[in-house]
Amino acid sequence: MTQFKSSEGRFFHGLALLYAVSAYSLGLAGIVLGNTWINIAATLLLAHGMVIAAYLVHECGHNTVFTDNADNARAGSWLTWLCGASYGTYEDIRYKHFRHHVDNDDVVWFDYEAFFARHRWFYRLTIKLEYLYIPAHDLLMHFIMVFSSFIIPRRRNQRARNVTVILVRAAAFALLAWWSPMAALLYAVAYTLMMTVLRFMDSLQHDYPYHLTLFTEPYPEHRGDLEWEQEHTFSNVISFSWEWPNWLVLNFGYHNAHHARPTTPWYQLPRLHRELFGDDPARVIPLWSQLRLFHRFRTYRIFHDAPGLVEVEGADFLRAAQQARVTGGNAASFLTSF
Repeated sequence: MTQFKSSEGRFFHGLALLYAVSAYSLGLAGIVLGNTWINIAATLLLAHGMVIAAYLVHECGHNTVFTDNADNARAGSWLTWLCGASYGTYEDIRYKHFRHHVDNDDVVWFDYEAFFARHRWFYRLTIKLEYLYIPAHDLLMHFIMVFSSFIIPRRRNQRARNVTVILVRAAAFALLAWWSPMAALLYAVAYTLMMTVLRFMDSLQHDYPYHLTLFTEPYPEHRGDLEWEQEHTFSNVISFSWEWPNWLVLNFGYHNAHHARPTTPWYQLPRLHRELFGDDPARVIPLWSQLRLFHRFRTYRIFHDAPGLVEVEGADFLRAAQQARVTGGNAASFLTSF
């Protein structure tokens, strides 16, 4: 029998799960209606339901929800259908994310910098779309995720599953488009909003570059170095004065606390942050700085080549981010398993 890890978890995780399913369902129902204001509200609700589902995948990955790890895996796999990450396997998502935690590194397979350097026309198109706040870089990553078994050699054994998921989701989207072309467009908008939220939150949480070691597993330089891990991890909370705004992303901005104790559930992270790091707001990146640099450097996050900026790391990165003087990153979502 599926059992939550604690009575507190039953309430908070249960509330988040109920909200994710309800927001997704009500949002989906609302985008097919012929009322503009309902359509707008439903699109935002649908997008936020996807966001919460995505962060619950992360919670399941760390086995914070249920007592039995198998139940966490089943719930996480099911939730990937809500947030559009079901084309690959839940275990691939979890494996890559755990490599990130264990190796203290951004472990990847896809070398997007080399890809953009080879395909300059595609890079120019991406930059133009990013200028318009369209997450083109993330859409590229999503494309690879959709067809991962045909693109990533190590995933070829997943082709039957990959094709099945593609057909099911494509049929569902085609049915939605047949019923209401506007609803299909609004679903795409909602999904784009989800991607934007996820990459906004991921953008500043670490200062180290990616390495192409997902399938090679060399012994990383900083594996197990907890002091180095904390020095290069940053907390980008939505609000440090009030806790409730951070619930919009299940407290994902408390990233130093999360890396200090990865099995701490989302609802305990604010308390853990204050236990470990105190009440000093100088330990976090304020929301206004996050918004400023997200806007200012939106076309420079692929190669980190914004004019006038110098490369910084550690404590210097934190201070620069607080002054909106770093570009931040792109396409680092835990939902991408490559």
